[in-house]
Amino acid sequence: MRLRSGVFASSCLLVEVLGVALFLRGFFPVPVRSLPRREAGGELPAEPAPTGPGMVSNWTKIPPPLFKKVVIVLIDALRDDFVFGSKGEQFMPYTKQVIDRGPSYSFIAEVKPPTVTMPRIKALMTGSIPGFIDVIVNLNSPALLDDNLIWQAKTAGKRIIFYGDDTWVKLFPKHFVEYDGTTSFFVSDFTEVDDNVTRHLDRVLKREDWDLLILHYLGLDHIGHVTGPNSPLVGTKLREMDNILKKIHISLLSKEEASLPNLLVVCGDHGMSETGSHGGSSAGEVHTPLLFISSTFEKRSGPLTQPELVQQTDLASTLAVGLGLPISRNSVGNLILPVVGGRTMREQLRFVHLNGFQLSRLLQENTPAYEKDPGYEHFKIAEKSHANWIKLYLEGNNSEILLNLGKKVLKQYLEALKTLSSSLSKQVAQYDMYSMMVGIVIVMEVLLLLLLSIPKALSSRAEFEVPLSPPLFSLLFYLVCLMLCAVHVIVCTSAESLCYFCSMSWFTAVGVMMLISALMCGILSAIAKVFDNSRLPVKNPVLSSSSWSEIDVLILAGTVGHVLSLGASSFVEEEHQTWYFLINTLCLVLGQELCRNNFLLKEYDPQHSTTVKQNFEEDSEYKNIDIPAVDDSKLGKATISAEFSRGSDKWISLASPWIILICCRLLRSLNQTGVQWAHQPDFGHWLTSSEHKSELSFLAAVSLLMIFFLVQRRCSLVSKIAMALGLLGVYSYRAAIGNVIFPWQHGSKDISKGITEARFVYVFVLGIVFSGTKDLLKSQVISSDSGMKSTGLWEVYSGLVLLAALLFRPHNLPVLVFCLLIQTMMTKYIWRPLKFDAAQITVMHYWFGQAFFYFQGNSNGIASVDVSAGFVGLESYVEIPAIFLTAFAAYAGPLLWAIHLLCYLSSEVSRYYEKHWKANEMKLS
Repeated sequence: MRLRSGVFASSCLLVEVLGVALFLRGFFPVPVRSLPRREAGGELPAEPAPTGPGMVSNWTKIPPPLFKKVVIVLIDALRDDFVFGSKGEQFMPYTKQVIDRGPSYSFIAEVKPPTVTMPRIKALMTGSIPGFIDVIVNLNSPALLDDNLIWQAKTAGKRIIFYGDDTWVKLFPKHFVEYDGTTSFFVSDFTEVDDNVTRHLDRVLKREDWDLLILHYLGLDHIGHVTGPNSPLVGTKLREMDNILKKIHISLLSKEEASLPNLLVVCGDHGMSETGSHGGSSAGEVHTPLLFISSTFEKRSGPLTQPELVQQTDLASTLAVGLGLPISRNSVGNLILPVVGGRTMREQLRFVHLNGFQLSRLLQENTPAYEKDPGYEHFKIAEKSHANWIKLYLEGNNSEILLNLGKKVLKQYLEALKTLSSSLSKQVAQYDMYSMMVGIVIVMEVLLLLLLSIPKALSSRAEFEVPLSPPLFSLLFYLVCLMLCAVHVIVCTSAESLCYFCSMSWFTAVGVMMLISALMCGILSAIAKVFDNSRLPVKNPVLSSSSWSEIDVLILAGTVGHVLSLGASSFVEEEHQTWYFLINTLCLVLGQELCRNNFLLKEYDPQHSTTVKQNFEEDSEYKNIDIPAVDDSKLGKATISAEFSRGSDKWISLASPWIILICCRLLRSLNQTGVQWAHQPDFGHWLTSSEHKSELSFLAAVSLLMIFFLVQRRCSLVSKIAMALGLLGVYSYRAAIGNVIFPWQHGSKDISKGITEARFVYVFVLGIVFSGTKDLLKSQVISSDSGMKSTGLWEVYSGLVLLAALLFRPHNLPVLVFCLLIQTMMTKYIWRPLKFDAAQITVMHYWFGQAFFYFQGNSNGIASVDVSAGFVGLESYVEIPAIFLTAFAAYAGPLLWAIHLLCYLSSEVSRYYEKHWKANEMKLS
């Protein structure tokens, strides 16, 4: 059956979507869940029953609350060294004094990735570990239906007040008796977003009509996104937070009653990377301070040496006990014992028993073989020891033996809690491997089929035969189907936990198996056809002797090698190393190819090649074989290269690969990326430090000038003027927000948000893109001039370059310069002289596009996304423009190389038609 390439590509795309969907369903594990919260109000466990006859414990209820009022101050992106390090001593003196000498307990809370706000709020309030799927809903948080601390407090009649990030209001609607939410996405706002929280403090602290006060400050996070953790603005913000904590602490102390003390909790939802972002798993992102301050705690006698490491999920269990509430059913956290260490031994054992019972019940509901789990076994042993202790306690034994036994039981419980929590946490990282493997097989089969179909898809016919159940493979099709169905039965009946693919109906599963079998048979049929074509008799000796060049081997080996490397997580984390290696190797092979074509052409006879080419075209046996672009093949390369080598550009062409290698090496030094070495200092860190603002300003100005000279040569006069004014506006915008300085500017007192300057640039971006789009439409509708389409594409390309220059940080402008420079050199001195075909040039564009994604400082972790780019020129958060600008800034490298590919291919077609049109004119004349 004959199919056009468009229909074939659409069918492959649909199948590819199915494979990717199956893979993602297996990759994102189902979170550990208990019963819904409406069923969470069941009976609570009593103390373990004493072993003696007739002895019964009378403690079957939740212990009373330990604190009257609790204030939670959550400072977004608060890194542990901002409090415990040198910055804390310098900018947070009151907090540091309370930590070292006051009645407090200090910990470092370890955060599990993804380190973004909404999943972290879930972790703090539910004690569960959200998955990476929560990152997708972070921008539009739905109401939280899981059992959580806020819902338990509201059910218990506690009055909750909240001020800060409106994500809380979305997660807990109708839970607060009073609230004021501020948007968290407008990262250019450093002051108002926190002033809107602080303005309520004086009034609320004087009142008595609340039990739980939650304050979520966002300014520090915004400063990190825009200027980084080493910005002088960080110190100013930390000093502001210190004054707020001082005000709250003094107010709580002044209103304390003798019966119950108050509690102040200071924490961060996540940390901050060395670039100021978050979302990944670097040490700066996953370590946040956790402070408990209350008059009931003992004062420290000396400075804090090293805070103890706890899990962020432990806060939910600890606050539940402190407020006299049930622990959330989905919590995997442990009780932080020092917070309740001042209570009696019986109360402490009761607290850890409640925590252990909740964890063991969660384990039972999520693990079929829970009785064999070490944590469950340890918990049962601790319960028996606890029962023996209660027996001694009820008998009135107050000796040293009772105290020592209590400490032993407490230690057993803590070990059990730690093991249970670890077992439950590991389930979050358990992937559905079977569903993932099925998805991978489908994706790889489609990719292989597309790879085998590329020669036909790029041909002039743009259609080819698709084998449907050929007789040779019909038996194989049914055998593969039977084998896959047998594997499916074995996997689904032997797996301890139910896989998603196993939960599908048998009709759907068999359909997927038939699809996999059909794709495999199609691939084997296509491979067999390739071998059959290769056995055709070839009369032309030149054609038969032409084999794959080094470029072809490198492209195939590099692409396949990169795909295989993604099977290891370490290669995914450091994927930039793979692309750096590939483009460096490509430059070396291109250098060899240029040397061969410039210095070894004397052995080649152009007249002989012309004769061979004519004989080939006249040979009727090969007229029906679809070989694209014969005059662009190696038969014509040597003649073109010979003409090129006689020109003055020969030595520039030979030097081009080495210049590109130097550019790539410089770009690697600009931004460290990946995971292992992302924290290492680089040239970008040196430029962005406040001491080198003059150097950064000079580099930005030179980069913008070079961008203009590299882009303007293909623009019209009007677009050239717009480009020059737009680039001037880019520098003005960066000067307005304080990134760079004008020569006459000596201070930062004129720093603003740069909204006017950014919108000034947007006008020229839209104007240039509109001009290019107009030429594109005109070439399709009115004009028959093929060059107009090429001109329109170059205009659109230049407009997007101007947009990238606006969104890039000043230290990243050299990335854009080198991108344009490499594209210019490759076009003029490598691709045209060597006459590469469309497939080779496409792969080279893809390789360089991927490399430039990492040259920008991006990585495969979401922490490297520059969120501040989405708010350039915006006064408030507008979802669609913010998402578009953020995505464009992140993927500017691949996008610019992809658009350059379209421009280059279009211009080459225009040059081809122009050349043949002039040749026909000469023949006619």
